[in-house]
Amino acid sequence: MRTEFVDRVEHMAELRELAAGLFAGRGGALVLDSIAGMGKTSLLGAFSRLSAEDPGLRRLRLVGARCHPGIGPGLVYGPVVDLMLPLAKGVKQPGPVRQFLSFTRRGVVRTAPELLSAMVPGLGMAFTIGQEVTQASLATGSMPFDSLQPFQQGVALQIVEALVDLARSGDPILLTVDDVQHMDPSSMLVVDRLLHQLSDAPIGLVLSHTTDAVAGGGHAAMVEEMLQRWADDGVLTRRRLGGLPPDAVHELVRSTHPTAPAAYSEKLTRLTDGHAVFVRLCLDEWRPDAGDEVGLPPSLTRIVETRMGVLPAEDRELLAVAATQGPVFLSRVVAGALGARDEDVMERLRRIAGTGLVELTSPPAWATEEESDCYRFQHGALWRVVYERQTPGQAWARHAAVARALTPERPRDDVPLPLRLEIAGHLRRGGPRCLAASAEAHAELARTAATEGLSFAEAERHCEEALRAVRALPAGDAARDRLLIQVTELLLSLTEVRWRGSSTPAGGPDIDALAADAEAAAARCGLPELRIRTALLRGKTLLATRGLVPSLTKLREAVDLAEEHGDPVALFVARVEYGRQVSKRRLSDGLAQLREAERLYATDPRLGDREDPVLQHARNLGEMQLGVSLFDSGDLGEALERLRRCTERLAGETLRAELPIALNYLAQVYTALGEEAEAEEVLRRALEFEAERGGDSGWHAYNAALLAQLLVRHPARGAEGVRLMEQAWAETERTWLANLVPIVRNLYAQTLLEAAEPPADALERAGRLAVDTVLETRNSGMIRSEIAALSLRSRVLLAQGDRTEAEVSAREALRVLDEVGDMPALRTEEVLYRAAVVLRETGNHAEARSLLGRARAVIARKAESIPDERLREGFLRNVPLNRAVLDAEWGER
Repeated sequence: MRTEFVDRVEHMAELRELAAGLFAGRGGALVLDSIAGMGKTSLLGAFSRLSAEDPGLRRLRLVGARCHPGIGPGLVYGPVVDLMLPLAKGVKQPGPVRQFLSFTRRGVVRTAPELLSAMVPGLGMAFTIGQEVTQASLATGSMPFDSLQPFQQGVALQIVEALVDLARSGDPILLTVDDVQHMDPSSMLVVDRLLHQLSDAPIGLVLSHTTDAVAGGGHAAMVEEMLQRWADDGVLTRRRLGGLPPDAVHELVRSTHPTAPAAYSEKLTRLTDGHAVFVRLCLDEWRPDAGDEVGLPPSLTRIVETRMGVLPAEDRELLAVAATQGPVFLSRVVAGALGARDEDVMERLRRIAGTGLVELTSPPAWATEEESDCYRFQHGALWRVVYERQTPGQAWARHAAVARALTPERPRDDVPLPLRLEIAGHLRRGGPRCLAASAEAHAELARTAATEGLSFAEAERHCEEALRAVRALPAGDAARDRLLIQVTELLLSLTEVRWRGSSTPAGGPDIDALAADAEAAAARCGLPELRIRTALLRGKTLLATRGLVPSLTKLREAVDLAEEHGDPVALFVARVEYGRQVSKRRLSDGLAQLREAERLYATDPRLGDREDPVLQHARNLGEMQLGVSLFDSGDLGEALERLRRCTERLAGETLRAELPIALNYLAQVYTALGEEAEAEEVLRRALEFEAERGGDSGWHAYNAALLAQLLVRHPARGAEGVRLMEQAWAETERTWLANLVPIVRNLYAQTLLEAAEPPADALERAGRLAVDTVLETRNSGMIRSEIAALSLRSRVLLAQGDRTEAEVSAREALRVLDEVGDMPALRTEEVLYRAAVVLRETGNHAEARSLLGRARAVIARKAESIPDERLREGFLRNVPLNRAVLDAEWGER
């Protein structure tokens, strides 16, 4: 009998019940929680043996994986690849895939995206496009990172769909993952998607979770939070494994040492508290002449010291260096760190293995071709004790030496990612002398994780490690400022989707403080291009944390710096960014900046590089922003023509990252022209495009909100429109792009007011939404949305019978509009007309007629901008607002 597995009858029964349900098509998930050494791994191993022997479970496809510690934020998709490979090998594969997998079996190291793409149909294209978009985004420093998240979520969804297809095409699958506390965030995302599809799929999932490190925070705490969230959502069950009870310890003693006195099992229980690993260690050491005395002292440290005490000093040092590499180590690396011959170290390790401290094992995948022996410590607890016997100074020096020994003399592109992760981990622990190298390594790993693996959470953690190292460098260090700027730009791009209008996003850094530090570092460097980039970056963080006005000051500074520097690329990018944002405050200023940027692009030959992602992204944003700004200022004809050309061009590009934004703007113009069928077609095209990528997106939500606004006007589709609007607002809250939140919230309120079949509480909900927007925009400076919200609030108050307060809100909307003029995402004629309706109801007839006349003048001016007679007539007669304004007959009373 195996001494490490007893008294788990209840848990074994639960595993059998889970497996039995799979044959009925019912999936499920279970988490086994405990501190280290309580027998979770042994339980999974025992169940694996049972399933092979039990006729009722023999058809079950049982596949296991383990998450490994010690490589920083982790090897992305590591356990997912380990689970998918056996399943992919078990089905008929196309020839190229079989050849690819055969290379993997021979130990040829592949990246996780390569392996997954070979196993999941269509995933390669998703990775390729996502990688290109991410590279372009990080190169520009200005692409909304919201456009990248759907790629990672889409990858996870495709992997899960492939798993479900495998399960439905053959015998049920039970997946087990050991040591889930070390699972990388990308794999966690796959697990999340899988858990929500298990109820009707013949897939089971069992996770073993060691809880020791949860209290220390960090990655382990994040995993614990996810596990509890899944448990709260009802998609998995958590079970805790405690220590072995006295009768189980007694059974172990009887089965392994029948001649041991009865008192021995009692003493063993008290000494170990039923901790399975310590029970096993003590049982291994018992001898008949020991009687009822437990043969080893209670302290594991003393156990290790006893075993190491028989070794000569040089071998104890050798083991300390080996432990510095990790629980698994290579003789070549130990030799390199010690400055010794590899053959000598291999012989010494062979002798040391006889002590029971270490044993030969298989090397990691990246070391299969090395001429080196690979060893592992007998147990993680033993390794930890050996490692922790070092002083801090010894550990720093040995980690630095191990990093040097691990670093190969070949280009970085040829170094496998697991090895790069291990080197970075040792540099991170290598003390002050390794700070710069650690920052460089982690910054490079962050870029790799983001651009090659679409693993943004891992990339963010590498950035945080790099920043810690950079900040620890002494002031004045030549590398410090350069690294600080580089890592800050990357980290802020990675976290942008979570800024949510606050200085410190959940689980993230203080974004404006980071941007300010980068800006100061650029000033110290004295390089104009860095000063321009960091000014633009600071403008973005100020927009999120302090509002539009401080942001515009910084963006204007970036334009001025670029003009002084004379770099046309920097000037073009800065003008586009400033023009886009200043339009939110004063539309005419934005138009002037965007027209100047367009002129610069057309006349300066240095801006013709179509391969430069910075230029292409800025050109795309500038072109579509100019089109919609022309629309906002009343030039509908030119706006329509420009946006048609822009969307056609973007649809032919490889990345098409900005296409959903351009389609949004085009749909707004079609709606304003009364071309509702065309607007709906454009919006559905935009929604389908993003649905193929998967995951939440702020622009997907905005497009859904525009479509909902069209649907609610028709009685037969009103309920559908309200549901779609509610979904759009929920997605907006999840993504929270600061510039889109008030727009979508206003659309939500307007939809409730204009629905053909409104909900019973439509007025109350619309009123709350309008008030929320007024309060938010007075802090953020988004005047356009404040005006719209005030107008909406006046409509709600009027419908509720509160004419006095309705007039107050209507007059405030008019006051702000008269101060700033036409604004983006705001129809001037609508604000004028809605205010006129309120003032007419409050007895201010002359003012009401005057406002109505102003509204009609705006509509007439816009109609004159439409050269196509059919479109012009449709604008005047098919748009409900225009028809109401033009048909109103408000004579004297």
